[in-house]
Amino acid sequence: MHEKTWPLSLLLLLGLGLRSQQALPPPCESQIYCHGDLLHEVQMAKLFPDDKQFVDMPLSMAPDKVLLDFSELAKANNNNISRQQLQEFVNSHFQAVGQELEPWTPEDWKDSPRFLQKISDAKLRAWARELHQLWRKLGKKMKPEVLNHPDQFSLIYAEHPFIVPGGRFLEFYYWDSYWVMEGLLLSEMPETVKGMLQNFLNLVTTYGHIPNGNRVYYLQRSQPPLLTLMMDRYVTHNSDMAFLRENIMTLDLELSFWAEKRNITVSSGGTNYHLNRYYVPYGGPRPESYSKDEELAGTVLADDREALWAELKAGAESGWDFSSRWLSGGPNLDLLSTIRTSRRVPVDLNAFLCQAEELMSKFYTILGDEAQATKYRNLRAQRMAALKAILWDEEKGAWFDYDIDSGKKNPEFYPSNLTPLWAGCYSDPADADKALKYLEDNQILTYKYGIPTSLRNTGQQWDYPNAWAPLQDLVIRGLAKSPSPQTQEAAFQLAQNWIRTNFDVYSRKLAMYEKYDISTGGQPGGGGEYEVQEGFGWTNGMALILLDRYSDRLTSGAQPALQKPHYLAVTLLLSTLPNLLP
Repeated sequence: MHEKTWPLSLLLLLGLGLRSQQALPPPCESQIYCHGDLLHEVQMAKLFPDDKQFVDMPLSMAPDKVLLDFSELAKANNNNISRQQLQEFVNSHFQAVGQELEPWTPEDWKDSPRFLQKISDAKLRAWARELHQLWRKLGKKMKPEVLNHPDQFSLIYAEHPFIVPGGRFLEFYYWDSYWVMEGLLLSEMPETVKGMLQNFLNLVTTYGHIPNGNRVYYLQRSQPPLLTLMMDRYVTHNSDMAFLRENIMTLDLELSFWAEKRNITVSSGGTNYHLNRYYVPYGGPRPESYSKDEELAGTVLADDREALWAELKAGAESGWDFSSRWLSGGPNLDLLSTIRTSRRVPVDLNAFLCQAEELMSKFYTILGDEAQATKYRNLRAQRMAALKAILWDEEKGAWFDYDIDSGKKNPEFYPSNLTPLWAGCYSDPADADKALKYLEDNQILTYKYGIPTSLRNTGQQWDYPNAWAPLQDLVIRGLAKSPSPQTQEAAFQLAQNWIRTNFDVYSRKLAMYEKYDISTGGQPGGGGEYEVQEGFGWTNGMALILLDRYSDRLTSGAQPALQKPHYLAVTLLLSTLPNLLP
């Protein structure tokens, strides 16, 4: 039924990625930003409240000089450097975070994009205008020295300016940028989107994949693969077929990375199915969370530490860093040390790739390359069969992550379980209506402030009580594809709940957040490894998507939230009464 199971520590020892193996060097060789004694000493001394701060600091001089000075400092102190000495060393050898960036107002920003006029509710229209204004606040471009002296920065040079998430995130991120781009296109800013797309394409050309974000310490891992979808949205908006033609091979190269480096074979009923997983074959702590990863490793056997670090990186690659989705349980179900991301076949990743394969087939057909179009049509057909055979549960009406070791599906609720609807990777039109029943059965429609990330409160940020903008999208626009008025109405009510949460929090705090706590009314979210961040790129983009889609229906004031399944039926009945009256 499933492949042979091996202990994770043994998998790594068999050649899947210890740092010490010369055959597989880490993509980032920096002995300052990625590994080495200096990184270890500074991060374990906890000079900063957030480990990310140190690895985002530019150097004040060449790295060789920094390393030589550090070596001499260590030697003079018999490798027992005090915290004060470390602080003084960092102050003299590093610059403040963000020095290599400057604010940037997009040239194609305009004061009043057309979609604003469609929004019926005056308060929501005024709020949408403020969200549109935020693109100017979140715009960044790199100073020339990043190009001229790349070894003095953890930031990877990007030719074109870009929109960042906000807060501690001063670089651009892979999957975040999809929802940012959707919002930018609604704001009629296609040139900004094209520049951001070109930055991603350049990363693929240089590294063979898109890193988690454009920092050297992210090079070991990617993030959910949405580049092909980004291209489709841009080309659909701007009809820029020349740009597509110029870059189709780069899109192909990125999908090859997932096909070759993140593939997994699962057997069922005598058939082998080829799917994908998140998997990072490198140990070592994450530089931006170094002290936390070191401390967590202290809770497991020494032989298991490299495997644990590799699994944490795979969890970061998933975008869900971290979640009960990836925990394997044991006596304490919520222990992060039980993380086994690479031993799951995720619904969302395979739906994203299925969607990309469909788009690539479409692109190649448009460009007149029928051989490549056929290749991607066949890949999509194979993946559709795999999704149904391995991940779909007919009785529950949803797809579920598959546990490679147990050979079973993970029965827990996650919004990602409905990603195939959003991605258009299902064959039965009734699946969307089955998904609505799945949401009802799990009482998801009773949450008034947003769709929870899970129903388990582990203290991790990708679990209850947090709700995230992209996960709202996976469910809302997935349900909205149904021909059923009832399912479409459910999508609208979920959109209304989320917009009201965003709007109410913004009204109180004048800020948008990366995540929201939906347990006792809408509040900024919490949990995880750092304080909740303001900004916020994908939250802004998702709000604009919903404000545009339901522009004539969304309201800012209080009204009954969707709480029970029969609410939909009543709503639909009331909506038809005027037609029934004489």
